[in-house]
Amino acid sequence: MAKVATVATFKDIISGPKPVMVDFWAVWCGPCRMLSPTVDELAETYADKIDVVKCNVDDCQEIAMEYGIRSIPTLLFFKNGEVVDRSVGAVPRQEIVDIIEKL
Repeated sequence: MAKVATVATFKDIISGPKPVMVDFWAVWCGPCRMLSPTVDELAETYADKIDVVKCNVDDCQEIAMEYGIRSIPTLLFFKNGEVVDRSVGAVPRQEIVDIIEKL
């Protein structure tokens, strides 16, 4: 299961030793709900390779603004605290796996 990021914990989470995939989502977002089971499954499958975190844009508006999140779901991939890749929309699982494998 993915961890939940808050404004207070976000910077520490993305600066960890492993790459991080952050799922920017909202409760009211249909495509976010469609992508959520895939994100949770990848969190378990790749637990040794990446940390997977969910960030609710309604609760973390300043983080969403800082990273230019204009539509959701958006997945940002961090390495050493820096964004190295991004995926926007309810994309197929394999597209996300390809990015994870590159990390």
